[in-house]
Order: sequence, then structure tokens, then C-alpha cells
Amino acid sequence: MNKQIKKIAIVGPESTGKSTITNLLATHYQTLWVPEYARYYCAALTSPCTLQDELNMFHGQVALEASIESVAEKDFIFCDTTFLTVKIWCDEVYNETPTVVLDALPQYHYDLYLLMDIDLPWQEDPLRDFPHKREYFLEVWHKELRALNANYVLIQGVEDRLDHALTAVDDFLQRA
Repeated sequence: MNKQIKKIAIVGPESTGKSTITNLLATHYQTLWVPEYARYYCAALTSPCTLQDELNMFHGQVALEASIESVAEKDFIFCDTTFLTVKIWCDEVYNETPTVVLDALPQYHYDLYLLMDIDLPWQEDPLRDFPHKREYFLEVWHKELRALNANYVLIQGVEDRLDHALTAVDDFLQRA
């Protein structure tokens, strides 16, 4: 019997605590989480990222998510971002998104998105690119999530960010 796994995606602009919150949530709820494939992929790049690299990251994120879903023991998992990030980056950097990514967007359902606000201080990281475009990218995330008719909650706060995320997840799980 194949159980339906609910997916809770933690998304947002760069340097908003997505990986940290995802790890903390998975630990708190004692469930699995899907890491951000692009972080590992980009760390291994020896030349500037290309549109083909973005396509590779799309396929890698989808495969990693499927592998975690297949071994999940609980009925929900957390995803440290989704391949919607690939669309956002492709639109911004290359002014185009591969058709396979666009076609896949409506096919991959996430039951809840936690959109991380930009109220955390920017943390330098060689894999981050746009410290001065955080407000812009937050608006892009809102626009993209609305376009998907996604169920999402904006998670704010510095000291109480995790508490806000826990409340959003608890509310979702009580309704699910």
C-alpha cells in the first residue's frame, strides 16, 4: 500500500534560514527532510552556472525528493526548497526557463509552503548572489506561490522564527 505523503516546503529568497528551519522542523517532528540539491551541485561547479546546470538541478531535486518520500515512515516530510527555485533563477538570470520545468510545476504538489521572510540579516556565502535584491525576490516568491494557488504562510521573526514555523505546521497538521 502506497501512503500519501504530505509535503511541507520551506522556500524563499537567499539567506532567510530555510535550511536551518527545515532541519529544526524535521528534528522537532521526528520526520525526514529533503535537502536542497542545488547547494551541493553548485558547490561542486568549477565554472559559472549555465542553463543546463539549472536543468540538472531540477532533475536532481526531483529525484532526491522522490527518494526521501519513498522511505518516509511518517505521513509528512519537509523539503528545503523546491524546484520552483530553478524557475525563479532561470527567469532572473537567463530570461527563460526550460519547458520541462514549467510543465512540471503544476504536477508537483506541496501541501504547505513556509515562505521565509527577509527579516534575518544577510549571511555571506560563496553560493549566494543577490544581497541587494532580497525585497525583489521576496515579491517574486509571493507572485510565484500565488500563481500556483499555493497554501503558504509567511514566516517572520528573528528570535521567534522557529516558533512561528512550528505554529504554522501545527495549524496545518491539525487541519490535515
